[in-house]
Amino acid sequence: MKNLLLIWLCALGLTASAQIKLPVGTKPFVLGVIDELQSSILNEKRTLNIYLPDGYNAADTTRYPVIYLLDGSADEDFIHVVGLVQFNSFEWINRLPKSIVVGIANVDRRRDFTYPTTVVKDQKAYPTTGKSANFISFLGKELQPYIETKYKTTKSKTLIGESLGGLFATEILLKKPELFNNYIIVSPSLWWDNGSLLNEKLDPSAKAIPANTKVYIGVGKEGVIPGNPPRVMEVDANVLADGVRTANKNIHVYFDYLPEENHATIMHQALMNAFKLLNLAPKKD
Repeated sequence: MKNLLLIWLCALGLTASAQIKLPVGTKPFVLGVIDELQSSILNEKRTLNIYLPDGYNAADTTRYPVIYLLDGSADEDFIHVVGLVQFNSFEWINRLPKSIVVGIANVDRRRDFTYPTTVVKDQKAYPTTGKSANFISFLGKELQPYIETKYKTTKSKTLIGESLGGLFATEILLKKPELFNNYIIVSPSLWWDNGSLLNEKLDPSAKAIPANTKVYIGVGKEGVIPGNPPRVMEVDANVLADGVRTANKNIHVYFDYLPEENHATIMHQALMNAFKLLNLAPKKD
């Protein structure tokens, strides 16, 4: 196997790694690059952890699809998701094309991933929530143009979100579906605001939806979420899949129930299934 193109792990921001004193004669293992983007929409600087696939060369003409990863901090999902992307893009696996991964490091995920709620107890418990519209604007107007200008990208854009990130990915799918070609939504927290997002309907005549848009929705055995009324995440995820499937024929929906996984364990198996089901890999001659 060829070596990966990498960045210093300690520079990625892992608390433990940043404090490690390396043994004599060793050197850090590199995984990607750290980039930063000053956002005028969010009025803050955002850290981007970026994986560039083996063979990436800014001087040649080869371009790569981009996978945008929510919860993309080094101590969140970036490292282990990059491993799955690299594995699935091996020629002998061929479930994914070689891809750039943009891990969007969090500042306040409750603020960025949720729309305003009418539930008073949640307003009081999480006072910074409800600013997802700003984050959607940041993705579409600042982040995507920045990545497409600085890195060698194709027009293929995939969004991965889990839990509150899955709620946010669902909101984009329903309100701004043109931002991405593929959506991987894992255990979405559709209980937010008593499930009001499930009442949001895709415009069946929307011309902005990219042709052949693909949506994977995976959920484990996650149980009842307290609310008024209480909600079952598996049921909500299924309702979402049915609603998207019937709303627009341009969208191919894959619903995946993983009863052996729960909210904590589902991410890896769901992504493995998603990469297989979405069939994003280039066809072999």
